[in-house]
Amino acid sequence: MTIRHRTRIIGLALLMATALALPAGASADSPLGKWRTFDPDTGAPKTVVEVTETDGTLTGTIVELLDDGETTCSQCEGDRKNQPLLGMPVLWGLTNKGGEWSGGTILRPANGKTANASLELTDGGTKLEVTGSKGIMSRSQTWERVE
Repeated sequence: MTIRHRTRIIGLALLMATALALPAGASADSPLGKWRTFDPDTGAPKTVVEVTETDGTLTGTIVELLDDGETTCSQCEGDRKNQPLLGMPVLWGLTNKGGEWSGGTILRPANGKTANASLELTDGGTKLEVTGSKGIMSRSQTWERVE
């Protein structure tokens, strides 16, 4: 077996391992799919958010609650006030600008506040760095892809 042949076999094996590590329909270079979120104060798993795309714009909707905490957005204002968290969009309006998803809004149901949002894939597409910013303040959180 030649070195070139071995290199191709190793490359193919790595490609297959990467493909098998991602859930069906997900791509390592796309934020589409389901993501486990974590409480920013305690680090405990909080929700599963499904990120979908419509006409080039991303939306992230809560599809599962992972703790025994709040089930409604009691701190939200307007139409979201006291609405169920399950099915609630918490990310919206993000568009791809030069490989980064930004220009959208993120909602933190725990306090009902919104901020400007941006997303960046890390660790080969298995993690999503989610950043909310308002003025000069910003806060990032890492979400994990769910299979």
